[in-house]
Amino acid sequence: MSKKKAFALRLNEDMLKAIEKWASDEFRSTNGQIEWMLMKSLKEAKREPKKKEE
Repeated sequence: MSKKKAFALRLNEDMLKAIEKWASDEFRSTNGQIEWMLMKSLKEAKREPKKKEE
């Protein structure tokens, strides 16, 4: 499993509420929802991270 790095993310309050609601609807944490959204966007842009060989 890859390492995770913590960092501060500033969001508009309304945007955060919408993400929290979406996460709840999908049975994910807010953090998990944001990660899923980012990975989806990376895949759509064909910029997803390369998997490291173990």
